[in-house]
Amino acid sequence: MSFTGRPYLWTTSPIPRVKLHPPHTAAQLAALIHAQVTGRTERLVTGLNEINRVEEGDLVFVDHEKYYDKALKSAATTILINKAVDAPEGKALLISDDPCRDYNTLIRRFMPRTGWTGTDVHIGPGSEVHPSVVLGAHVRIGVDCIIHPGVVIYEHTTIGDRVIIHANTVIGADPFYYKKRPSGFDKMPPGGSVVIEDDVEIGALCTIDRGVSADTRIGKGSKLDNHIQVGHDTLIGSGCLIASHVGISGAVVIEDNVTLWGQVGIPSKLRIGKDAVVLGQSGVMGSLPGGRTYFGSPAGEWKAKMREIALIARLPDLFKKSGA
Repeated sequence: MSFTGRPYLWTTSPIPRVKLHPPHTAAQLAALIHAQVTGRTERLVTGLNEINRVEEGDLVFVDHEKYYDKALKSAATTILINKAVDAPEGKALLISDDPCRDYNTLIRRFMPRTGWTGTDVHIGPGSEVHPSVVLGAHVRIGVDCIIHPGVVIYEHTTIGDRVIIHANTVIGADPFYYKKRPSGFDKMPPGGSVVIEDDVEIGALCTIDRGVSADTRIGKGSKLDNHIQVGHDTLIGSGCLIASHVGISGAVVIEDNVTLWGQVGIPSKLRIGKDAVVLGQSGVMGSLPGGRTYFGSPAGEWKAKMREIALIARLPDLFKKSGA
């Protein structure tokens, strides 16, 4: 595949969220979605983001009383909300009868899909991209990479140097993220990206979903086996080893040097600490501190879990002795 677009330029900077170019005031965004605006109405909004990854200058939406406090106290400086409350100092509120709908309207406006045009694709020197690979728009591939047959790389994906991606893997598919309504499920349109850092290897038939409005990230030097699912907005640290059939949900944080053996399952929004090892077929039900080895479902420290299994195996004899 030949070089396209401007001369090759590699940057490790991610696409951290949906950015507004130029920034808009809270009042301007309120006018776009016909919402009421209160608080610091001239506050500049520089990006749109989902609650797990908000930064100063971001707009975030909230439509459930359970999460009002989290949204209002978050780093976000503009909150799209479905209830009139007092605006926190220095922040703006956009009051809407349907924040999810209006957030989606803003995502579609400021991060529209570009389709499979293959425009603005940059491929670094020495990289081998098989002719059957499909590339979306605004894709960056670093130097000395190998992209094997059948790989599909969606728009706004950034791949570092010396990355290997094996056959039929899909990078950047839409998040599994919906709003449940009486009429069915409303799809949350994606505005995020995927960032694969240097020296990562990804096996065959893996799927790595793009972020909702930030990036899904695989850290430097991490190695993924075949048949692995990585959900939206998940952050995997450097030097991680992930075996076949691991399923990782959205917004998970996996710190550096973590090992996940085959068929481990991790629900959304959990954290696995640095240097942790999770043994095969474990079901992680809560965040796990680093530096330990875990096993079982729900996963616990492996020695304690092995003792539990040994005790359970003795139950039939105990029942016989008790006459039960």
